[in-house]
This record gives sequence, structure tokens and C-alpha cells, in this order.
Amino acid sequence: MAQATAPTSTDRPGDIEPARGGPRVETVRYGDFRSIITGKDSKWEIGGFKLPDGGEWKYREPNATVIVEGEKLRVRANPLSRSHDRIQVLDNAKHMYFSKARFEPPDDGEIAVELSIAARRHNGNDDDLYDGMATVNLLDFNTGAAIDFFATNAKIATVYGRVLFPGVAVDPPDDLNRPTYFCIFNELDFPTRAGQTHLYRITYDKKNDTLVWYIDGQEVDRHDNVPMKIESFLVALGMMTEKPIDDDHSVSLHGQGLTAEWSPVTITRTFRS
Repeated sequence: MAQATAPTSTDRPGDIEPARGGPRVETVRYGDFRSIITGKDSKWEIGGFKLPDGGEWKYREPNATVIVEGEKLRVRANPLSRSHDRIQVLDNAKHMYFSKARFEPPDDGEIAVELSIAARRHNGNDDDLYDGMATVNLLDFNTGAAIDFFATNAKIATVYGRVLFPGVAVDPPDDLNRPTYFCIFNELDFPTRAGQTHLYRITYDKKNDTLVWYIDGQEVDRHDNVPMKIESFLVALGMMTEKPIDDDHSVSLHGQGLTAEWSPVTITRTFRS
């Protein structure tokens, strides 16, 4: 059976804020994007999956230009070129980095992931979010969890899903009225424009099974009763489309391109006990 090429290392605490009678807080700043170019002690790797035939699929645009400007990562691929005619999750992501660290939510507390993203689509349809977007994805290949933001020229969406990744099989939920695999793409009525930078934040409360999404400090989405316990996840930074494969043929590309920019990622864990 195929296996996801997920890293297995875990994060280590960064700055630790004294409790002072309140919750304990740990903060990690995860970036070092220049190591993607130099290859030295890199914290990131090209994402992808091993396939049943023994091959491997990499989320890598061969002609992408990768630029590190200060602490920020900028990637331009114009036009996009990668597609897959049979497996949807392989067709969706065009160019994507996986963190080599995995981040563990507290058993009783909250984990927050925060970063800035700017997105610009070239030669695409501004009214169609799924024609190409910059993303941040929290991925757990044990439960299939995919918790994301999608951003493009004129639209932003939150994503809440449990995905059938290659090589990942999960048990059905206790409540069989709910699906095992699912995805909700919530297109937001939040003003944005091509190349505009926003601050994105996702929080997960493992004990209370709650996910919350924020943009520029404003809560924009929330899901309670999350049906899986996420023990750890990696952070992915991606350039994606989201077009259903049609009759064993990808329809995700028509000459459009993307430029995406990401800041370093701040991971904050708050321990209630």
C-alpha cells in the first residue's frame, strides 16, 4: 500500500512564557526558507506521495522560480504545468513544501498556526477560486485531516476536510450518519485583491474538538465536534488548483500561473494543564 512521504520528527519548544498563575505558552517560529535553495539543514522538503506501483509523485513545478527575500518565501510558476489524470489529490497540488517537523497539539489546550500570505494568479479566472490559489495546509496523514486556507486574487476560503490521501485509511466515525471522508470549502465574503497580504491563523483545541480560522485577527469560520483527534500535523505551503478530474483526464490547467508569498510560520501552544 502506498505511503505518504510525511516527516516523522516533532517540533521542539521555542520561547516559553512563564505561567505566572495562568496557562503555559510555548512559541516556535518556523521558517529558514533560504535552506530550500541552499539545501543546508533544510526545514522543508518538496511534498509528495509514494504510489502503489513503486513510483513517487512530487509536488514540484519544474520551472518554478524560488526567491527568498529577507525572511519571506516567494514562488512563481507561470504557467503551471503539473497534473494527474487519475488521483485527485495528486492533480490538485502543483508545487508544495512540507515542513520536516510535525507539531503536536496539547491534550488540554490549544495550538495556533499563524503566517502571512500574498497570492497573485496570472491569466486565470478571478471569479473562480479553484482556478489557482496559494495555500497553507495543516496535514495529518494518520487521520487524513486537511485544515487549510486558500487565497487568490479576489477570493479566500477556509477548508475543513478529512481526505483520502494515497496510503491513508481511517476508521469510519462513531456516528455513521457522518461521512468518513469529506471536505467543506467555505468561500468567504472577505475583501481581498491580487497580491494583498493578509495574516492567517488556524487554531485547534484537541480536548474540545474545535477548529477556528482567523484573517487579520477576525474570526471567519469555526467547526465544533471535529470527528478525529489530531495527534500531530505538518505544515504545507502550496500552490494549488481544485478541479475535479473529468473522465480520467485532468482539466486543471489552461495556461494560468501563480505567484505566492509566505512569511515564516509561528506555532503557539497554550497548555491549560
